[in-house]
Amino acid sequence: MDVKIKEIEIPEGVKVNYNKESNKFLVEGPKGKLERSFSYDKFNVKIEGNKLIFEYPIKTLSQKKNMHTIISIVKSMIKGVKEGFIYKLKVYSTHFPMQVKFQNNVFSVVNFLGEKKPREIAFDKELLEKYKITIKVQGEDIIVEGIDKEVTGNIAARIEQITRITDRDRRKFQDGIYIVEKAGKVI
Repeated sequence: MDVKIKEIEIPEGVKVNYNKESNKFLVEGPKGKLERSFSYDKFNVKIEGNKLIFEYPIKTLSQKKNMHTIISIVKSMIKGVKEGFIYKLKVYSTHFPMQVKFQNNVFSVVNFLGEKKPREIAFDKELLEKYKITIKVQGEDIIVEGIDKEVTGNIAARIEQITRITDRDRRKFQDGIYIVEKAGKVI
């Protein structure tokens, strides 16, 4: 049986705890804390100094994929509590002047393609507080910041989907809100 070892550097100011019984990682840093448990348990974790060491057997390709996913998620958790994740969206309105605002945990788009009724999304206040999500509207730019990559990305995607057009020619009607930067990567 081939045992693979993977090390992750823990940056200064970040604490990582692992509970073997519940298979749960707890990561704390300057921006907040995240915890996540995994149902896959065919690995051992050791914390030595500022290194997180994963030991896992590789018998099948499925086991390898599962471990790489877990390691990637833990790396994202460490980066999230240290630096956070930023998603940037841009408002494009060529046909009708669209107004975008975020107040009282409700994101609304007024006058999208001349519609009288505003399009709105109500976000759960507890979710926004738990993952330190902030949504800022600055003119044509919308910035979504948070410590969990998955939750922050989902909120940015929901904002993008609020202006999705299905019944018009996308080549002519390019109005809407679009993600232009995902967690530091320009699209």
